[in-house]
Amino acid sequence: MITYFQAVILGGLQGVAELFPISSLGHSVILPALLAPIAGWHIDQGNNFFLIFLVATHLATSIVLFGFFWKDWKRIISGIFSSIARRYIDPTDTYARLGWLIIVATIPAGILGLLFQESLQKLFASPRLIAIVLIANGLLLYGAEVLKQRGKKSTPKMEESKSLISAVASPDIAIARITWSQSVKVGCAQALALIPGFSRSGASLAGSLLVGLDHEAAARFAFLLATPIIFAAGILKLPDLLLPGQTYPFTTVIGPLLAGSIAAAIGAYFSVRFLTRYFKTKTLKPFAIYCVAAGIVASGLFLLLN
Repeated sequence: MITYFQAVILGGLQGVAELFPISSLGHSVILPALLAPIAGWHIDQGNNFFLIFLVATHLATSIVLFGFFWKDWKRIISGIFSSIARRYIDPTDTYARLGWLIIVATIPAGILGLLFQESLQKLFASPRLIAIVLIANGLLLYGAEVLKQRGKKSTPKMEESKSLISAVASPDIAIARITWSQSVKVGCAQALALIPGFSRSGASLAGSLLVGLDHEAAARFAFLLATPIIFAAGILKLPDLLLPGQTYPFTTVIGPLLAGSIAAAIGAYFSVRFLTRYFKTKTLKPFAIYCVAAGIVASGLFLLLN
């Protein structure tokens, strides 16, 4: 089982890394594996409780995201119901269109997650493989930035026009202007995060940049997209704690679960506050470099400690 100390460390790490485009699952699997021979962290990553712990910390993160964007979610939910009542989506209703774009973009990850959940869960027990995927995550982020810059150079007049529009349009309006097919592309990019080592926010950010959003709007879309799918995954998985015949002493299971979830919530709150400001002027490149470096270092350490 997980101790309180381990729960707080892993929970805080998850809360921060879930929103930073560096893969929370990747870090939550790699770190215990590296600390096992060094600090005696003997955590069975294939155990059902470890998976439930990860889901619980993700659920805490989704609740924080929902609360942070509460005013926006009220507008989005109201817009969705208004469009249902009207039986069509008014293109001038920014939040109705934004709500349906989020729903459309959530479908690919939702379907793939249901179809391949069991096979993907086996990857949780392979930290060496996840370290390699973390490198691929860094290359994905860097590649998205490179392609974004090439697009600006190849179509300078179009990009200048987009820049002028972005200067007066809010991120929500910019997101609402993407097409349905572009929304699906962002959703397919987000589905990469079903593979541990790929970042959900990173993949969504990369996909959003490639369909024409700037960094601020891309980050906002990524955070809004993450909320429903993380919450839904938590709701589906947490009932496993209540299976008939299972008893869980508070101090050995429920206590660390709550401690980890609280740590994740705190980490997520400060992360989303920082990142919503960061992406107004900054890019994904620092995170890309970090992921590649971290993946290489982790892979090297696994070879040395084997």
